[in-house]
Amino acid sequence: MTQAPPARYLMRAKDLVDARYSEPITVDDLAAAAGLSRAHFSRMFTRTFGESPRAYLQTRRLERAASLLRHTDRTVADICVMVGLQSVGSFTTSFARVYGRPPAAYRASLPPAAVHARIPSCILRRDTRPRADSRVGKTAHGEKTGSPARP
Repeated sequence: MTQAPPARYLMRAKDLVDARYSEPITVDDLAAAAGLSRAHFSRMFTRTFGESPRAYLQTRRLERAASLLRHTDRTVADICVMVGLQSVGSFTTSFARVYGRPPAAYRASLPPAAVHARIPSCILRRDTRPRADSRVGKTAHGEKTGSPARP
């Protein structure tokens, strides 16, 4: 049986970061996913992908945070926790270093999240359809009947 090239093992670790960036992942966890020692894994990952495993994890978290800032109305603190970071202060500093402005200023420079909200047409039709009991019905003799008031 032939061995897979090291890049394949590294892809397992990279995929782990991409899938579970919001969880507390350590370099040891990534090295275990790749089946390599921690030191060798860090060297190989940096050589292959051009950034350290920690930097890659931080990049994924900040990219997801930027997306959440663009597309949701969640608070900066909520987003910080959602992407797997514990300190709002260090999140703000890291975000500003990468995106050129703090998270709140980044969000303020963009259109409101409601502009991006897409509601499926079936949900829109369901929620805007008049209730069945609000329609005016007719009796057998053609007379209109009123319906009870909508709550």
